[in-house]
Amino acid sequence: MSTPLQVTVSRLRVPVTEADHIRGPVDAPATLVQYGDYQCVHCGSAHAVLGEVLRQRPESVRLVFRHFPLINVHPYAEDAAEVAEAAAARGSFWEMHDWLFEHQDQLDPVHLSLGMQQLGLPADEIGEEVAGHAYLDRIRGDFVGAIRSGVNATPTFFLNDFPHDGSYTIADLLAAIDKAASD
Repeated sequence: MSTPLQVTVSRLRVPVTEADHIRGPVDAPATLVQYGDYQCVHCGSAHAVLGEVLRQRPESVRLVFRHFPLINVHPYAEDAAEVAEAAAARGSFWEMHDWLFEHQDQLDPVHLSLGMQQLGLPADEIGEEVAGHAYLDRIRGDFVGAIRSGVNATPTFFLNDFPHDGSYTIADLLAAIDKAASD
């Protein structure tokens, strides 16, 4: 007796909500969800690409960023994610997000503090919040949702709830977004 072959297609298991960090129009026909790690060099490369994608398709795509810090290989990734969440609590998530990716080689506590000061954020107050892990539940929630969606590396992208298996070059992402927006 043979058993039918089962193919499991992973999907984004946690829907995008207003609680997510979103850039772009809410009603964009394409939603690109990134699971990322601030210390991951590949995520850093993708960051520049995503900025260009958003610039070229301002009405077609919205970008959602979710945390997936790989703490076993990136010792500062979780603290960086907590700093981003502390900035979010003060209305400055995207500014801190951009700073973190633009300064990936400076994610130790001293440089993080300087980055917060550069953005006009209360470094001492945020430092206390990070030390007390005030935002760790949010980050772990993103992480668990990623695992449930089949994520095992960074960066991982989902386009309209399905994995984007192509590369994250500008040309490949634009083509995928254009196709998703027209479906």
